[in-house]
Amino acid sequence: MRIASLCPSNTELLTYLGLQDRIVALDDYSDWPAVRQDAVRLGSDMSIDLDRLEAAKPDYILASLSVPGMERNIEGLQARGLTHKVYHPKSLQEIRSNLLAVGEDLGVMDRAKLAVEAFDRLINRYQKLACAVSDRPKIYWEWWPKPVFTPGGGNWLTEISELAGAENVFADHAEASVKTTWEEVIKRNPDIIHLVWVGVHQDKVSPEIVIARDQAQAISAIRNQRIYVLDEPLFCRPSPRLLTGLAKAAAQLHPDVYPPFDGRDPLLVELGIDESLLHHTG
Repeated sequence: MRIASLCPSNTELLTYLGLQDRIVALDDYSDWPAVRQDAVRLGSDMSIDLDRLEAAKPDYILASLSVPGMERNIEGLQARGLTHKVYHPKSLQEIRSNLLAVGEDLGVMDRAKLAVEAFDRLINRYQKLACAVSDRPKIYWEWWPKPVFTPGGGNWLTEISELAGAENVFADHAEASVKTTWEEVIKRNPDIIHLVWVGVHQDKVSPEIVIARDQAQAISAIRNQRIYVLDEPLFCRPSPRLLTGLAKAAAQLHPDVYPPFDGRDPLLVELGIDESLLHHTG
């Protein structure tokens, strides 16, 4: 089965099912794990090169609507009559369901069930640890600086916050993504600011830009120097790799409650898989 993955979260999902070496075409932003060298790169996940995709002759195309604008890819696939699946998970439960659905499609249900069982064990473990946290800080997650976008209650980062012993300060908004204002952030006065600008590499994100905003010192997080730049791929992509972000964030927030983060992917550890073996070198 020749697979095409049109966004990073799909590539990651396929990897947890042991299918990374079947990927023959993928978007330019898929960067984990390293895939086969002969895989065709298809351009931005927002604007897939459909000619190159079709030339790769995939048997199974996994598309996405996780980022606004990806609709153009879907329209192009439909116009060419290319059979495809579309995923748009907004929660950990939906990511779990996607593992099973792709596992069934591609004949690896045994592997999918093992992955889901490990996924559930980790979630349950962190739920229990979260119950031991008495001081739950309010986090403002900044997805984009101008205009200001942040995840709402309908997004996985609200779940990640809770599992890490904290609260998303915009959890009262039902939608997955909230367009808000800096003035509203000031009113909500978060204890911690996590900067995860979508699609921007960690070393290109500047806390100084946020600190220089009007009345920034009115926010507890900034007065107490609790503003952090996190790894965008571990928090902004709806794949099982979010559990690595959870492990990292929880250890940072409550080192007295959660295990230290050792840099390893907890789901792969739970599955007994050495991450270094995932990276294709042929």
